[in-house]
Amino acid sequence: MTVTDGMLFAGTGDGRIMAWKFPSKQSNMEPVSILTGHQRAVISLSISATRLYSSSLDKTIKVWDLMTLKCVQTLSEHKAAVTSVLCWDEKLLSCSLDKTVKLWTLSESGNLQVKYTHAEENGLRTLFGMHRVGKTPVLFCSLHNSNCIRQLDLPSFEDVGTLFSKNEVRTIELADGGPLFTGDCSGEQGVEVGAPARPGSGGGVGCAFIIIVISMASLTAPSS
Repeated sequence: MTVTDGMLFAGTGDGRIMAWKFPSKQSNMEPVSILTGHQRAVISLSISATRLYSSSLDKTIKVWDLMTLKCVQTLSEHKAAVTSVLCWDEKLLSCSLDKTVKLWTLSESGNLQVKYTHAEENGLRTLFGMHRVGKTPVLFCSLHNSNCIRQLDLPSFEDVGTLFSKNEVRTIELADGGPLFTGDCSGEQGVEVGAPARPGSGGGVGCAFIIIVISMASLTAPSS
């Protein structure tokens, strides 16, 4: 699910993308458009200034024009389910259960093409990007069937560190000016409280984090 300029987009298990406009004058909140084209579940969405990107279990990424809501390109270079897409400036990043992260850039014709492919030992579940003051951005990549979150420098894709969770991480978010949050399917939420590693501290150019795990079950109100 993603939001931009008064539009809400949500992927569905049958391969459709539902689009709503808000605030809506209608009380029933029916979608204003339904985008079709994927053959299996849509599992990730990302938005740039002019494009919506969707990835699916059908191994493809589709590029949609935000003005017309029409598909303008289908990317089929991944060999397994595409689990996450992420806009980065004029570029697109994607990861897949095929154990790769791909960097896509615009060709002279205006279509996206693969610029670089980074390989991992495991499939990948989700991507998250973070800017670092005075440094290049870092890309967080959670690994499938693993408790690792790889940290990659952009644009070099140099490995700058690894975070470890109890379980496979399914989602990563950053609070404004605050910690990094991770979530998995076990009911636990991780809070990665960190700062850039100090020169000479042995942390390289990555980020050093202290991981605090919060059990969501412990936050449930007791029954009366």
